[in-house]
Formats: sequence, C-alpha cells, structure tokens
Amino acid sequence: MTAKTDRIHALPIWNGAIEITPLHGGLSNESFTVRDASGRFVVRFGADYPFHHVFRERELMTARAAAQAGFAPDVIFAEPGIMVSAFIDGQTFEEADVRANIAEVGSLIARFHRQTARFITGPGFAFWPFHVIRDYAQTLKDGGSRMTPHLPRYLDLAERLEAAQIPLPIIFGHHDLLPANFIHDGNRLWLIDFEYAGFGTAMFDLAGTAANASFDDGQTEALLTAYLGAAPSPQFRQSCAAMQCAALLREAMWSMVSELHLTTPGVDFIAYTAENLERLERSLQTFTEAYGPL
Repeated sequence: MTAKTDRIHALPIWNGAIEITPLHGGLSNESFTVRDASGRFVVRFGADYPFHHVFRERELMTARAAAQAGFAPDVIFAEPGIMVSAFIDGQTFEEADVRANIAEVGSLIARFHRQTARFITGPGFAFWPFHVIRDYAQTLKDGGSRMTPHLPRYLDLAERLEAAQIPLPIIFGHHDLLPANFIHDGNRLWLIDFEYAGFGTAMFDLAGTAANASFDDGQTEALLTAYLGAAPSPQFRQSCAAMQCAALLREAMWSMVSELHLTTPGVDFIAYTAENLERLERSLQTFTEAYGPL
C-alpha cells in the first residue's frame, strides 16, 4: 500500500471494510473514491501551494460553505492535508457537456455568486486575475523559468486586458470553472474544487467558463444571457471577450508556475502550457476581429 492509502485506511470514519479506487483527472491534487458499508466518498489530498495562492484551510471553509448553500457535496471529515466529501454519482463534464448545457450552467453560476457569500466565515480572500498574473510573473522570474523572456509581453497584455474591464459588483466566485469541476447527477448540476474561490468579479467565472469550454460567440452570448437574465450590453460583451483572454493567460501562467513547483503523475505541464498559449492566441485574434486591437 502507498502512504496515502495507508492514511485513508487509518481515518476514523469508515463503516466496516473499505474499497479504495484512484480518482483521475486532477492537475494539482490527488483524490480517491472510497466505498464502505454506508456508501461512497471522495478523499482529496492537498498541501498548501503559496505560489498558487492556495491554502487548504480556506478551501475547506469554502467547500463547507458551498455545501451549506446547496452547490457542493457535503464535507464529511477533514484534517490537515485531507478532506472527505460525499460522492456525487453523476457525469463529470467535458467541454462538449458545458456547451450542451449553457442555460443550466449560467443559472448555476448566477446562483452561486448570489448565495454563497452568506455562508462564508473568517477572513475574506480576494481573487483578481491581473494581480495573479503579475505575481506569477515574479514567481517565474525568481525561479528562472524557461518562459522568462516572454514575461514582458504577458505583463503588457495583462495591463491592456485589465483596462478593458467594466466595473461590476463584488461577488463570491469559484474562479476555476474548468469543465471537470461541473458534475451532473441527472437531475441537477454540482460544483466541486474550491481552491481559488473568493471575492471578485463575476466576469472571471463567466469568461473562464467560455474560454475553458471553447465557446463560440453565440455560445458566449447564451451564457451571458442566462447569467444576467437579459441580453448583455455591448460593453459587457467586450469586457467578457477581454477577460476570456485574461483567463487563458492566467491558466497558461498557472501551468508555467506548476512546471517549476509541481510533479503530478500523468500531467505534462509543458504541454498544458502550450495548449493554453495556443488558445490565448486564438482568443486574442477573435477579440481583435470583433473589437480592434487592445
């Protein structure tokens, strides 16, 4: 047995013998499903990653708040470095699933933004993607990243994308709406993985959802309409298009920092960096065609 499966066996919550199965798909965490006599659970291992602004105590608080608000599975047990949640028996989304369920996704995001903050406790955390990009650039420079020569361009681009944002109310956002963080149980959608959740702008979740699921203009329009309950203004559309570029730049730089600091079995961070940079270039081209140069 591995050290992690040994630790799972030692948890004081199981009802009888347990069956442990690795749960694949996480980029920076290791998870397992566990079955005992009472049902199935997800056991998630994670350390603090200050270089990614990730702190597990805050993630745990948010997971509990999201469960109280009705958006996430219940947290069954937690101790330092480990969290056990109820298992959602459903379909983990891929890009095509997000595109096929735009109205439901938009409604879920809107409700999450409106309702989750009332259950948050302790010190608040702010997520502003342009601060993250600037901090990542410093981390990459200090760490001697292979991407250091490109950092001036990324920082200049981030400054122009930030200037394209419109003022919006502060909400409590998820900030990591990759397709795999949506699960549909046949009746409703659930959200998982709250490492980056905090107070911020709705635009990042909307733009991130669109960028991560490769939305076209019509699909993005449908998402914004589902979220707002009405057609977005031209200014909102343009701001979202700029934030889609920012979301892809942030994801690419997340991967660059991960190249320096993380080793995750089965994950090629160099390839993931390249994939997101390619998506960024396509998104910038789309923005320029619609709105002109930044």
